[in-house]
Amino acid sequence: MFCAPEKPGAKPDVLKVAAQEKGVKVFQFPSLKNDDAKKVLTDLDVEIGVMAFVLQFAPQDFVTIPKHGTIQFHPSLLPKYRGPSSINWPISRGEPRTGLTIFRPTDGLDEGPVILQKETRITPDDTLGTVYFDRLFPMGVQAMLEAADLVVAGKHRELVQDESRASYEGWFREVEARINWANHVDVVYNLIRGCNPAPGAWTTLNGVKLQVFDCKKVPVRTFSAVKGKVGEVVECTPAGFQVTAQGGRIEVLRAKLGDGKKVASTDLLSAGSIKPGQLLGS
Repeated sequence: MFCAPEKPGAKPDVLKVAAQEKGVKVFQFPSLKNDDAKKVLTDLDVEIGVMAFVLQFAPQDFVTIPKHGTIQFHPSLLPKYRGPSSINWPISRGEPRTGLTIFRPTDGLDEGPVILQKETRITPDDTLGTVYFDRLFPMGVQAMLEAADLVVAGKHRELVQDESRASYEGWFREVEARINWANHVDVVYNLIRGCNPAPGAWTTLNGVKLQVFDCKKVPVRTFSAVKGKVGEVVECTPAGFQVTAQGGRIEVLRAKLGDGKKVASTDLLSAGSIKPGQLLGS
């Protein structure tokens, strides 16, 4: 097994630990471009290479060393959503479906020919966590095994990606995760779902960072039902508190204030940290 060296002070790579526990040799080269890494892979006489979570660039003269080459996992329906945060983006944009792709790695990021794809629905209440842990992760394990068997048996097909349908998305980090309460409630709701549990959609309360995790969307049907200003905490409920956005409200059920822990919103209400009339995002 090849994995990137850990940075000083970082926790051990979980895949490295699991491999060592099972007696699998682990190799950590600063770069897979160097001759030492290529020699090790050549000497191992590998049947097929599998790339599932890649933190290092793997050049073509490395990935083509195994007898049947290398296959790679990507959690989107390529060629859409190439890039490192390919689960966050479709959820945050309200996409109704996503999936996974097993493909041949090339020097271009997620650009290689497709071997196998699996699709799954994104339900209106799905989050990053449910889509990945409940579906894409177990589906991905099975798809990698299926693809590897097909490749080794010589029964696979390789479909060149349609560049006219391709999209590349960069990292979904703190900047992208900031809530704009002036957006439509659907946009705010999808953003929160796409960031739950990481990186965590966020706003501010009196200058302190407030991360929002579990939530519900409460549409406004009539003009008379509109309450408060955009970003205002307008109502406390048995489950949490509601914040006004365009076209509705977001009921926050789980949140994290400042350096505190992630807690039920009712705990923040009980502590007096959240009160009706407060304006978020200011």
